[in-house]
Amino acid sequence: MEERLQKLLSASGICSRRTAEKYIQAGRVTVNGRTVCLGAKADPSRDDILLDGSPLPGREKLIYILLNKPRGYVTTLSDEKGRKTVAELVKDCGVRVYPVGRLDMDSEGLLLLTNDGTLAQRLTHPSCEAEKVYHVWVKGPVERAAERLARVTELEGETILPARVETLCQGVSAARLSVTIHEGKNRQVRRMCAACGLTVERLRRVREHTLELGRLPPGRWRLLTPAEVEDLRK
Repeated sequence: MEERLQKLLSASGICSRRTAEKYIQAGRVTVNGRTVCLGAKADPSRDDILLDGSPLPGREKLIYILLNKPRGYVTTLSDEKGRKTVAELVKDCGVRVYPVGRLDMDSEGLLLLTNDGTLAQRLTHPSCEAEKVYHVWVKGPVERAAERLARVTELEGETILPARVETLCQGVSAARLSVTIHEGKNRQVRRMCAACGLTVERLRRVREHTLELGRLPPGRWRLLTPAEVEDLRK
């Protein structure tokens, strides 16, 4: 539940409410990486609240999870349509974590979840341009499909950055491609394939930024190593 920041700082035992107001006015308090003004509210169970760059006492330990999302799950914590969510797959991690970015219900593979709001905001900001690598199984006119996909720079009037595309294997009417993008446009890879007359049979994210999916089985998760977390922060 959201509460005024001066109340949250006071409740943490750091200072009185009046002193907390002075801290906020001095620009010493941030929420999810942004300096806040007096009167701002936050939810300590969801937001990353820092005073002079340090978390408030009693804050949950920050954790970072790499999940191999299976098909058929939506990348939300709850769903009004009753569909299966990724929250169900990580409910035994001990704290409430949030997805960083999205994978649509029919896609699978690497998904990062964390309760570190500052890092999540940084990784999803457009200026980050973190590489995302997908393996895509397609059917249709697959001859020179990689070259055609790499030339797609516009989707429905929206300009996109060119992708790097490689052919992993190819038959007469089917192929498996590796597609690397630097943006997170909605269903971008699927829309690129559709623009080239290709039908996506399967789509799996195998790398994001510095993280590799590896051999993690579908539906399973693991904690990131300290080195992996440090690489993400860089």
